[in-house]
Amino acid sequence: MSGLRSSQIAAAAGVNLQTLRYYERRGLLAEPERSLGGHRLYPEQAVTVLKVIKAAQRLGFALDEVAGLLEAGQHRHGRRPDAGLQSRARAKLAEVEAKIADLQVIAGTLRAAVDAGCDDLVACAGAPCCPIPFATIAEGASDAEDR
Repeated sequence: MSGLRSSQIAAAAGVNLQTLRYYERRGLLAEPERSLGGHRLYPEQAVTVLKVIKAAQRLGFALDEVAGLLEAGQHRHGRRPDAGLQSRARAKLAEVEAKIADLQVIAGTLRAAVDAGCDDLVACAGAPCCPIPFATIAEGASDAEDR
């Protein structure tokens, strides 16, 4: 019986043992074989799977999304067209681009507040030259609460 032990897999993939066990419990990583002494023995491919999981997380995919991507990759025949990496990457890209747009608006507003010399949040909110759209923000918050 051959394979890599937990500590070897974790070190090779750059994760800790708790992460390795967690991914196994979540079903992201197949349950390994056991040695006669009861030690987990992972195939070398497990290192690649762990690195793929971590890379997908860095790209913004949540673990549930990563699980779906791994699952879709295992079932190539009869797969729905929207189940693969291409469609999910497009959706994630749209989500990231929307966040970037929101962050650019926030950065612009904060830049304007710095440039205007705003120093007191309450005083600034009442000033006609205040660049922070307090009224709009308050309306958006109350609209969300009404839903």
